[in-house]
Amino acid sequence: MESMELIPAHPIDPAGSDIYGEAALLRRRGPIVSVELPGGIFAWLITSQSLLKELLTDDRVSRDPWRHWPDWPDDVPQESAWMFPFMGVQNMFNSYGADHNRLRRLAAPAFTRRRIQALAPDVERIVTHLLDAMAATPPGEPVDLRLAFAHQVPMRVISALLGIPDDLRPVMADVFERFVASPEDPAQAIAVARELPQVMAGLVERKRAEPGDDMVSFLISTRDEDGSRLSDDELIGTLILLIGAGFETTESLIDNATIALLTHPDQLAMLRDGRVGWDSAVEETLRWSPSVTIMPLRYATEDIELRGVPGVPGLPGIPGAPVIRKGEPIVPNFAAANLDPDRYGEGADVFDITRTDIGHVAFGHGAHLCLGATLARLEARIALPALFDRFPGLRLAVDPADITYFPNPTLHSPRAVPVHLRRG
Repeated sequence: MESMELIPAHPIDPAGSDIYGEAALLRRRGPIVSVELPGGIFAWLITSQSLLKELLTDDRVSRDPWRHWPDWPDDVPQESAWMFPFMGVQNMFNSYGADHNRLRRLAAPAFTRRRIQALAPDVERIVTHLLDAMAATPPGEPVDLRLAFAHQVPMRVISALLGIPDDLRPVMADVFERFVASPEDPAQAIAVARELPQVMAGLVERKRAEPGDDMVSFLISTRDEDGSRLSDDELIGTLILLIGAGFETTESLIDNATIALLTHPDQLAMLRDGRVGWDSAVEETLRWSPSVTIMPLRYATEDIELRGVPGVPGLPGIPGAPVIRKGEPIVPNFAAANLDPDRYGEGADVFDITRTDIGHVAFGHGAHLCLGATLARLEARIALPALFDRFPGLRLAVDPADITYFPNPTLHSPRAVPVHLRRG
């Protein structure tokens, strides 16, 4: 085994500027790698899909920083403020054990498959309306697909589902976009972490005064079997999670799928002539270009010996050993795990919608599997074929290498996707 002096902690790129290159580099270092997160936090990062699934279903791995991360919150530097909106709120994302089960039970009825499938006509109407508006673009004028379509579809769907009033929708979109861009500016990250709960509290106040047939009203009134309900802090934290996960990640999914298909015309041709179904394109995009690349943080509730995993370098001050020590943070790298050659073979890094086994971890795994996965798939499955049917000559208006992404190590989200709509 090499000493930790020979394999220092890898500094994670705070801008997430090359997720594929960094994922490949980390996989070469091993299935579990010592890393330094933006802001100077040392953690174990998991690149192997099999090890990732093992740890995400291990009862000794928690998502509750208040109970299981000794550094939280007093010893977390301001330079790590990009993590605060993830971790500084109370919801199922940051809970463990019985607390997580209770919070998930309270929110899960709003995301049943039947309830989500019932939204399909609304999604189709929203998509048609947006495509009609795009069709009015003067010939030859480029359109930013992100702002005109990929952003609008999930924002309007989640607004309808949650009951977000029209006047609050731009406020929500603005604060979440600043959150996506916040890793490059700690002051902005801190401001967003403070502003998000205030915006959600305003929404809750509105819905208490004017309840409706929507998810926020449902979450305000719902109770568990024992009579418990979401506290105000839990309700606000749950809304931050639902809107963030149900909006930003689906926007990125639509953008990333469009870019992938326009840069792989052979794959797009197979969709257009019916040789491959759109479900396969959505799943392969989730695998190959996931919206969420890494996700902070998990924590060992006790020492975890990694049986069968080769010895790995320890964190600074800890001897190298295949053991995650109690209280040490763990970072799942979904981008690396989704391109794991041990899972997918030599062509793991190839975008291939004909892949027969497209199982992935883009929505997580285990108890914390994303509740909104069915909704995200529904929106993408409706939006993408409608987009390419309406504009069969759709093409990028810039070189793919010139598409820039928000500077964020956790989200793979383009700033803009300029396209020409060409109808044929």
